[in-house]
Parts: sequence; C-alpha cells; structure tokens
Amino acid sequence: MRRLGIIMTWMFMSICVLLLVTLPVNLQTQLIAGATVLAIMMVLKTLNAGGIWRLIALAFGTAIVMRYVYWRTTSTLPPINQLENFIPGFLLYLAEMYSVMMLALSLFVVAMPLPHRPDRPTVKGKLPSVDVFIPTYNEDIELLANTMAAAKAMDYPAGRMTVWILDDGGTVQKRNAEKIVEAHSAEKRFTDLKALCEALDVRYLTREKNAHAKAGNLNNGLEHSTGELIAVFDADHAPARDFLLETVGYFDEDEKLFLVQTPHFFLNPDPLERNLRTFEQMPSENEMFYGIIQRGLDKWNAAFFCGSAAVLRREALNVTGGFSGVSITEDCETAIALHSRGWNSVYLDKPLIAGLQPATFASFIGQRSRWAQGMMQILRFRFPLFNGGLSLPQRLCYLSSTLFWLFPFPRAIFLIAPLFYLFFGLEIFTASGGEFLAYTLIYMIVNLMMQNYLYGAFRWPWISELYEYVQTIHLLPAVISVMLNPRKPTFKVTAKDERIDRSRLSELAAPFFVIFFVLLIGVGVTIYRIYTEPYKADVTLVVGAWNLLNLIFAGCALGVVSERGDKRPSRRVKVSRRCEFRFGDKWVSGTIDDVSVNGIRVQLLGNLTDQLSIDMASDVRFKTSATGEMGDLPIQVRNIRKQAGETAVGCLFMPDDPTDHKLIADLIFANSSQWTKFQLDRRGNPGLIKGTIWFFGVAMFQTYRGFSYLARQITGRDKAGWERT
Repeated sequence: MRRLGIIMTWMFMSICVLLLVTLPVNLQTQLIAGATVLAIMMVLKTLNAGGIWRLIALAFGTAIVMRYVYWRTTSTLPPINQLENFIPGFLLYLAEMYSVMMLALSLFVVAMPLPHRPDRPTVKGKLPSVDVFIPTYNEDIELLANTMAAAKAMDYPAGRMTVWILDDGGTVQKRNAEKIVEAHSAEKRFTDLKALCEALDVRYLTREKNAHAKAGNLNNGLEHSTGELIAVFDADHAPARDFLLETVGYFDEDEKLFLVQTPHFFLNPDPLERNLRTFEQMPSENEMFYGIIQRGLDKWNAAFFCGSAAVLRREALNVTGGFSGVSITEDCETAIALHSRGWNSVYLDKPLIAGLQPATFASFIGQRSRWAQGMMQILRFRFPLFNGGLSLPQRLCYLSSTLFWLFPFPRAIFLIAPLFYLFFGLEIFTASGGEFLAYTLIYMIVNLMMQNYLYGAFRWPWISELYEYVQTIHLLPAVISVMLNPRKPTFKVTAKDERIDRSRLSELAAPFFVIFFVLLIGVGVTIYRIYTEPYKADVTLVVGAWNLLNLIFAGCALGVVSERGDKRPSRRVKVSRRCEFRFGDKWVSGTIDDVSVNGIRVQLLGNLTDQLSIDMASDVRFKTSATGEMGDLPIQVRNIRKQAGETAVGCLFMPDDPTDHKLIADLIFANSSQWTKFQLDRRGNPGLIKGTIWFFGVAMFQTYRGFSYLARQITGRDKAGWERT
C-alpha cells in the first residue's frame, strides 16, 4: 500500500506540473514566474541546502525547462511550407531537444549520487590471488619501468600477486614485419623489455599477432594466467601501495561483483589546462566524471570499466569469453555485457593510481575521437535502451554515457544557427525580443544553475561548453564516419609522455581561426542590421548576443590551440620526506618537498650554493615505504636556489639500473593520500556570477594570446623562448 501511495502521489504531482507547464499565460506573467523561480533557486544555493532541498531546487528548475520546451515546440517553429526557414529551424529545435534530453538523463544519474565509500573492506578468509595486467604497445620503456616497479611494490602477499607485462609492441607479427626498420625496432623492444621484466621480477608475455588490439592483448593474458582477480593498469598508470588492499575486499562482500573501478588521476594537465594555466586552480575535466557521474552511475549499479585502475573477477570474464572486442572501447563494452548478464559493479571514489594524459592538442583530439567512435559503436551494436538483460535504470545510465558523444552535432548547430539570420535573414526561431527574454534567457540561466547544483566544485561555469567546442570541430567528422561505417574505426594508442620543446600553434589550429573570423564578421553584420533595420532591432540584438557568446568561446579556443612550450611531461607533486644528499663522500640531511616522474626538489639546511654546481652527479638516500630500508637513487643537479636559511636543489633522476625505478616509484606513487589532497586543494565552487566573470576574463586574454602566436608564426619569429605568457 505504501508503494502504491508513493506512485499515486508522483502521478498526481506530475499531472499538476504538466497542467502548470501548459497553462496559457501572458508574457509579463511568464517573466515574473521565471524570475521568481530563479530567486528561489539562488536562495537555496546560497544557503547551501542539500538533501531534499537540493531536489526541490532541481524540481523548480525542471519546471522552467519543461515550460520552455512546451513554448519552443508550440510557438517558435517556422511554418513547414517555408522550407528555407523550417529545415534549419527544425535542426536547431532538435539540437535543443537533445540538450534537454541529456539534462534529464543527467538529473536521473547524478541528482542524488551515492556518498563516498569511506571504509576499506576486509576479507574474511584468504586473500584472493591477483594477476596484474599492464598492456603496452609502443610506450617508452622507462615509463613502463616506473609502472612495473609501482605495481610490484603494492602491499599484497607476494605469493598471491603476479605482475604481467602484456606486450603488443614485440609480437611475432611485428618482429617479422616486411619493413626492416619496424621489425628491428620491435625486436629491440622485445629484447629490452624482456630483460627489464626479468630484473624487476615481472612476467613478460607477448603473442603471435596484434589481433583485436587491447582487448585481444588482455584476453591473451587471461589465457596464460590463473588469478581469481585481474587488476588492469595502463602503461602510464602507476598504482599506489594500497591499491589492492582498498579494492579486493569488495569481491568478498558480493559473489556477483565483477568490477571495482577507481578514478584516473593525472600528474600532468591536459592541453586546455596547460595552455590556459588552470591545472592548479580548477578541477580537471575528468574529475566531473570520476567525482560525480561515476558515483551517480554506481547508485544504479551501472558504474562501468574505464580500461585501467580497476579490478575484475576472472569468473565473470569467463562468462562473456573475456574482454569484449567488437568496439574500440573494450572497457565500456565489457561492462555492458556483464551488467546485462546480472553481474554487479562498484565504484570506489578514491584516487589510487597516477598517470599521464595527452599533452598536445592533437593527441588529445585523437584520444577523444577514439572514445567518441567507440561509444557510437556501442550505441550501434549494443543499443542500451533495448538491451533486455539490463534493468531500466541501467539502460538509462548507459544511454546517457553513449548519447553524450553525439554532442558535436548540437554544438555545431548552436555555433552556426545565429549566422543563418545575420547573413541570410532566415527566421529559424519565430519569437520577439521580449519572448526571448522571458523564455530563452531564463531557461539558459536556469540550465546553468542546475549544472552548478549537479556538479558544483567539480565543474566551473562555461568550462563544459568550452571543452565541447574545442572537440566539436574535429570530432564531428569522426562521429559521422563511424555512423556511416561502424566497423571502420581501429584502436589507436594515445601518445603519452610528450614534451613540447617550444611554443607553437597546434597543427589542428587553422579551423579555429577561420571560425573566429566568420563569427567576428557576424558581429559587424549585427551592427549593420541594427542600423539599417531598426524595426527588427530586438530580435537582431538577441541573435547578435548569441553570436557574440559564440565568439567568446571561439576566442578562448585560440588559446587552447596555442601550445605553450613546456618540456616537463608532468607537474610536481608536493611531498615531505626526510632524506640524505651526497656531497662527494659525505651525506647531508635534507627534505624532499616535491617530486615528478622526472626528478625531485630537495631542501638542504644552510647556504650550500658554493658546494653545488649545475650538472653535478650525486645521490639521494631515503627510507622506502615498502621495507623501511634505505635506498640510494642516482640524480643530477639541474638548478640551485638559495632560500631563507636553506638551499633548494632541483634534481633529475638518473637511473642506471632497473631496480632504481623501484625507488622512483616509491617516491612518486607509494602514497595515494597526496593525490587526494591535490584534488581537494583545487576544488571550489566560484558560483555562477563569479565563475562567468572569471571565464570571460580568461577568454579575452586567450584571444589575445592566440593572435600573438599566429602573428609570430606568420612573421617567422619562432624562437625557443619567445612566449611564456
């Protein structure tokens, strides 16, 4: 009876909302109602009201969105007999309805996400055996050495854990390639990597052919191993010591659990963060997914495998014949196959690995193109809404995750829609300036406020729109190609550990400058039309403001594609660790206060600048986290700085033995709490108004910076240090 009562209450409330949404009112009443809802949402946000009040605020916002959809559908579409207006107008309408649908799915997924899982689960009996897979293709061997050393150092009984390198770069197929240079390179990689594995006590495994890319490589590992659980780490994803102890206990709690997924934390900024210099002050793009969305998916038992930083149950993988390889996103495809078979998943919102993400804009776009194409393949071959094995919430969750990657279509339409009116006089949106104010403007503000409610400190205002815009230009053809030929895309490894030796424009920058100039012309046309057609000034002002907003995004994107010179592949992470620094035959006490994948900074007591020199070879000695024993790591002095009572020495790692990578891994990756602290330090919600002002300021500066790069490239001023702003 209680359940029936809840259903009846929801039905009654839904009918009331629909009646209110479709109620005919005049423009003034609509404006007052919209402003009132905005005020209520602002008050609730200011009071930081959570729980039921958060849902009430979102419900008010949903009512405004539904009211807008009703008005947009019934009052604004051009007449169907005016095809020159109706076709672009209907495309714009579809783009808006896509956005509304994605907002609805987001509300379902993340309106009330699961709270953080605070406790490490305990294992009642014997710890399960674990095979640790590190699939690799063409990654640098030094990068792999750090990951292997970190994996071997995980706090877990040695007899219960086996670390495997699954090498697709040294297959028999590649070593016997027709091109002699390629064959020689593969043979050398095979020999060197096998020797490194022996030195680090890691099992090396390759195969005959590179069939089915990463999925085939992982399945080859399954065939040659026997562990009850499979931990998967990308070649550049090094785990903390407590990774397995934080994750394997969940499998003891649920015999139908197939996956424990953890976040991907990155030591380096993506191209947008690096070029806009927001890495230390603003949450990364991936934090919205791993900090909010995955927790929301976890609520509905729909958290999915993300290809790395995860533990899977072998028994479950055997049910589906291993990792799925129909699409080029084998991770999500594997998860949907197992969820549809009744298996469960868990998402642990704690960064337990540290990795590298693409540094150049071209590599970033290449990675996102693969994700987009893979999700489109899943949408095509395993359409979630009609997947009978999934629960209804799971279907909606997977639908949200796959449909998201259609964003290049609406984003492109939003970009060019105002130009139809400004350049050609087409009326694709039949409304007055007052109606735009009462309906569209309030809808846009409510939409932004709802996003702020949903994602808060994890995503600042307008940043999602910027990320979508910079990807749209190149993802649109990639998505279209996979729609026309869903089996065409092939798996391509994303370049990592990149260095940008000098500041330059990205090789993908040209379209962004073209678009900027077209939108700038649109601003001029807006002024001209207001002057020559004053009787249409209200509509022209609205469309011109829309075009101006697009121009602001386009200008900010010029800064994104203006690559800053930065030879460091990763940022330094703050630590505090006692050490000893060698001066010839004597050792001096000091503190390691930051570390990166390439080196460390050591603070030494007193003024020792006269005893140090650039490029001086030395060693640093410290206690390891694994054993507590002292270890000596070769270093080279790169910079010296005198501080108050101290000398700061920047050092480069100089490993001359494979086991030195154990010490490097111990310094960087052993302690996962340092990554959590770094994330929390840059999280903060500036709010809609302050965040908007900040974004527009950034956009203005980045527009200038983009054109300064273009001018220098045109004039040939291509010097190594010509730009550091």
